[in-house]
This record gives sequence, structure tokens and C-alpha cells, in this order.
Amino acid sequence: MNLETNYLGLRLKNPLMPGASPLVDDLGMVRRLEDAGAAAIVMHSLFEEQIELERAARERDVDSYTESFAEAITYLPTEDDFNETSDQYLQLIGKIKAAVSVPVIASLNGITSGGWVGHAKLIEQVGADALELNYYDLPSNPQKSGAEVEQRALDLVAAIRKEVSIPIAVKLSPFFSSLPHFVSRLTEAGANGVVLFNRFYQPDINIDDLDVDPVLELSTPSELRLRLRWLAILSAQIETSYAATGGIHRAEDAIRAIMAGAHSVQLVSTLLTKGPERLGVILADMVQWLEEHEYESIAQMRGTMNLKHSPDATAFERANYLRILKSWTPSL
Repeated sequence: MNLETNYLGLRLKNPLMPGASPLVDDLGMVRRLEDAGAAAIVMHSLFEEQIELERAARERDVDSYTESFAEAITYLPTEDDFNETSDQYLQLIGKIKAAVSVPVIASLNGITSGGWVGHAKLIEQVGADALELNYYDLPSNPQKSGAEVEQRALDLVAAIRKEVSIPIAVKLSPFFSSLPHFVSRLTEAGANGVVLFNRFYQPDINIDDLDVDPVLELSTPSELRLRLRWLAILSAQIETSYAATGGIHRAEDAIRAIMAGAHSVQLVSTLLTKGPERLGVILADMVQWLEEHEYESIAQMRGTMNLKHSPDATAFERANYLRILKSWTPSL
């Protein structure tokens, strides 16, 4: 069984890899992930706030950043919450590169060029094989248009592409008014692929303490459906690398994502709850399914259920919305 796939121009032994998470903080855990069959290691994000704090002599007042980024909502209100400096992040890349033989994909999270371009160059210099730009701009200013939000991302990708030669993937939210157009422009700006989708750790309201509570909830398999829909639509029309992340807990989930057009699949929640060896279980189950269904390779399966090849392409579009509503009957 040929499980090889090409993601971001990287030749991988299979499509499965851990997504950005705290798992990579421990080298022993990283080695266990590789032993379980991980085809690459995706690092957690280095936040723009961390870079700016270093540049500004580690000023303590970063309240203005707290609500700016999806992942930042969870743990970025003050300097004391940061786990590491950018220097330590760069050192970690080198340590992981020395510990494993698979590609290492670094990650940056932010929305302005600032220190990004310089840090992207440093990340390349210490040996990262690719860079994931974890982009999420939460527009709260009514004067800022959707076009401005998109242009900011495009300018960032173009600026980084001008300075580095390693592959770039952009981790996106689903909240763009015309996702196919935006993804197309990202590829023109120099992105080699996209990751669908970022999961947002949204705040909740504590009605007793009159405070805002950060809430972290792990994914469930039901979240995969949004990824499948957009993978199927995008992969049929835009030639680039696609990674699926969010809601992938079983071999069946990974297979669905690949059929929809994914070149790689990132696992997080299932590894956090069941350990790194879970990746090996999913990989073995995938192989068994492929053999039972007489597939010879991952490539043979990829995209077979996207918008171009699906037996019912309308299932991914508006026509199916009416069909589903009409088919529902109350249980009472």
C-alpha cells in the first residue's frame, strides 16, 4: 500500500501528522509521535505578541492584544503568561529537527508584517522545512472592510514569500465572504497551501462574577463536515496543497478528508486525549480500510469526492440545503 503524499512540496510517507499543540514541547512526546507514524511535526505557534514584547523590552501592558487573535483569547493577556521567548522557540525547532527524521513545520500567529518577516527568515535558517501562518484577524472596527482584512493577509504572505524559500501554508478561518477567491489570491501571493480550518477558542460570559471566561473545548467529529464541504469545493478548482484540521478522530474521518481533496490531515484533540500512539492506530485502520476497498494508494483516493468528481456535486452547494430541510420530519 502506497501511503505517500505530497504536501507543500514535501514528500511525506503518509498523510497523518500532529497539528499545532503543546505536544511538541516535550521531545520525548515528539519521538513517540514519530514512532507512531507521524509524517511530519507541526509546532505550536509563536505569537506576534511574543515578538513585540521582546522588541519593546517586554512591556507588561498588552491588554490591547487580548481580543485580537482567536488563540490569544485563551492565554495571552499579560507577559507573565508567555511560555517562551522567540529565541527559545527557534532553539526548540533545532532540537526537534535533531530528534526526528520527518519534516518539521513551524508556525507563526499574527496579522502584521512587523517582526514576522525577520522571524520567518530565522525559522528557515534554523532548519524548519515549512512555515504555517496561523492567520486570524478579528475585525471589530466598523470602518474596516472585508477587503482590507483579506489584503492584510495577502500582503503578509507576499512579504514573507519574498524573504524565504521554504514552503508556506496559511491556516485560515472559514469566515471569509468568498473563500475560493481568497484562497486563489493567497496562492498568487506565494502561499503553497492552506490549512482548513482554525478552531476558535471563544470566550464565555460568567453571569455570576460578571467576567469573561476563556473556554477551551476540544473538537468533535461533527466539526469535520465544514472542512469536508470546503475541501471539496476548493480542491476541485484551485491547484494548491490542502491540509484538514479539526474534527478528525478516526480513520474514517481522515479518509473522508482525503476523498474531499486533502493532501494531509492534522490530528490534535484525539492525540491530546488518547496519547500520541493514537496516530498509529488511525494509520493502521486507514491501511486496513484501503486494502479492504482495493485501493492501491492514497493518491488514487484523493479528491474522488470533491466538487468535480462527486457523483452528486450539488450535495456541496445550495441545492442540497433545500433538499435536507424538506427531508426532515419532527420526532413528536
